Amino acid sequence: MAEQSLIGDDERLRRIEAVTDATLSRLDAADLFDELLDRVRDLLDVDTAAILLLDTHAQQLVATAAKGLEEEVRQGFRVSVGRGFAGRIALTRRPVTVEDVVPGSVVNPVLVAMGLRSLLGVPMFARGELIGVLHVGTLRQRHFTDDDVRLLELVADRASLASLARSNNLDHSAALALQRSLLPTQLPGVPGLDLAARYVPGHVAGIGGDWYDVFVLPSGWLGLVIGDVSGHGLQSAVVMGRIRSALRAYALVCDDPAEALTLLDRKVGHFEAGNLTTALYAMISPDRTRIRLSAAGHLRPVLAVPGRSGEPVAVHADPPLGTGRRPPARQHTEVRFPPGAVFVCFTDGLVERRHEVIDVGLGRLADVVRPAPAEQVCATVMGALAAEQPTDDIAMLVVHRLTTSP
Repeated sequence: MAEQSLIGDDERLRRIEAVTDATLSRLDAADLFDELLDRVRDLLDVDTAAILLLDTHAQQLVATAAKGLEEEVRQGFRVSVGRGFAGRIALTRRPVTVEDVVPGSVVNPVLVAMGLRSLLGVPMFARGELIGVLHVGTLRQRHFTDDDVRLLELVADRASLASLARSNNLDHSAALALQRSLLPTQLPGVPGLDLAARYVPGHVAGIGGDWYDVFVLPSGWLGLVIGDVSGHGLQSAVVMGRIRSALRAYALVCDDPAEALTLLDRKVGHFEAGNLTTALYAMISPDRTRIRLSAAGHLRPVLAVPGRSGEPVAVHADPPLGTGRRPPARQHTEVRFPPGAVFVCFTDGLVERRHEVIDVGLGRLADVVRPAPAEQVCATVMGALAAEQPTDDIAMLVVHRLTTSP
């Protein structure tokens, strides 16, 4: 796009009116973000616009809303403060312009894949605190003017007000803080294994009961958990936190995942009556050659070994937790985990679609899982299966066994 000259007073006024329109205040945060991004794309004549909100617990920016970069949101893209283009804006708390995007100036592969040439980004503030980053981009080289920067800062201020209004809802804020504190901010470095994860809420203000957990046990086994508590909001987040903590405690005294889930079922049935929960608990042996797992009403994980595409693991389907039904005995399954293999755990939001039997989504997932680095598997799966903004939360945990010995 051609370099823009300074705009006139009439155009400047039109721009300001477009982003201070009183009717915008009637929209909720999700709709306001979408409307603002649409308007700023038109006003600045750019190809992409995106909002990344700050996860203060993890000190990472999370792709929350986008126009032209929807893939960034679908993949649950996160970037640490200080890294890449958006991370630099968050670190310096000042506008940043990149007039010629080259490898290394950005860390988000979606920006590179789109072929963006120029970027402009500004920080978002609420009550003097950084809450996120707003950025726009063009497919042709572009020089952004001071007027462009000022307009984008005005849009960022308007988006920040919406985010602040949302955070003033105590129930929402408490649930969001609790949920974020219970998801690992960083997966542990485990010899012999490569791990990656994704969590994408079902909508901008989404808070649900999906969770994942990774921990190293004193015996040297690695524990992997993924689960889904029914419902949404603060209550589900609280129940999820209690279940997560209880399972960690049982994992310390049980070397059989089925036994740990049996104890957890008793706990949920007695203390969390009415909260139906599914969970998958897997343990990877210290030498990384075996996976021992048990499923409580949860979807079967997918295992892909070198030379073959993914296949669901033939784990016994025991009832969910908290149903009140007592199976004769929960069972565990043990499978080989050869070098180079990939193990994928997930919640139903990844594969379940309206007007489609779930087996179709499960088959689609198995088809795209191939032995590869964990982060690459996450990106591939999200790109193939999260083609639309999810209506349910998505949690996914991927473990890749390295070809070298631990």
